[in-house]
Amino acid sequence: MRMAILYSALALALPGAVAMAQDYTLQPNYGDTSLRAGFSPDPYVIPLQSGGSIDVSRTIGGSCRGYVSNAPDFSVNYSAGSVLPFRIGVSSGRDTTLVVNGPDGNWYCDDDGGEGLNPLLHFGSPMSGRYDIWVGTYGSASNHDALLFLSELSSVTASTVSSGGGSYGGDPSGPDWSLRPTYETISLRGGFTPDPYRVRLQSGGPIRANDSIGGNCVGYIAEAPDVRLNFQPGSLPLIISVASSADTTLVINGPDGGWYCNDDGGVGTNPSIRWDSPMAGQYDIWVGTWGSQSLREAVLVISELYSE
Repeated sequence: MRMAILYSALALALPGAVAMAQDYTLQPNYGDTSLRAGFSPDPYVIPLQSGGSIDVSRTIGGSCRGYVSNAPDFSVNYSAGSVLPFRIGVSSGRDTTLVVNGPDGNWYCDDDGGEGLNPLLHFGSPMSGRYDIWVGTYGSASNHDALLFLSELSSVTASTVSSGGGSYGGDPSGPDWSLRPTYETISLRGGFTPDPYRVRLQSGGPIRANDSIGGNCVGYIAEAPDVRLNFQPGSLPLIISVASSADTTLVINGPDGGWYCNDDGGVGTNPSIRWDSPMAGQYDIWVGTWGSQSLREAVLVISELYSE
């Protein structure tokens, strides 16, 4: 069924409403951009993966559908003109959905408003400002390949995008430690308790670490760090590892500016990095997925005692 639904964010605060779970304040999974009316080339295309663990039919309600991640998949700051519409769509071989938090703070949702099972949102008189965008998977938390596209042209469809039209964005050249971490910023001192400190997250992203960093760095990671650790060492070592049923990797930018990477240094295919004499300062941490851009459930483990 074709649907394009608007829900006020204020309605979520009413008695009996389910609390909002997806968080537009988080760093987008696949980056952001700024576009002005008349942008060229059109469409602007972002390769990503749909899906996540949050069922928006419960968190937003109404006719919003699909499973999305906590953080937005992409954000665009759009400067509207006086003539052209603004269209946000998806091209995928799977049944996907769209959830957008607009510049007015309202939620806009669509399921099958585009071609086939592809969603499409059409803003005939678009607002200027920030659009935070989630691409969902209909009916399950599975992750699937998809192309998000931004356009002002009615001739642009899911078919034209899948055939290779437009400019590909959201494909950063490498990890950027200056960006805000996607999941958490932590400050710990030697002897911290409880030990270990755990952060639940999703591994993976669009950047191939061995292309952008080289050396023994492997896996697909996000542009922004997943976690930032500010650490004051004591007399014990610092051990950073990952626990996951998927094959994950670690990429860390240390206080000295050097890159530290590991694939299978922990238990099984878990990565682990150990500093016997850890440095004081900022550790920016990426958890990668080996061999695939897929997002996988994982737990980052920070300890002075043991490794996963």
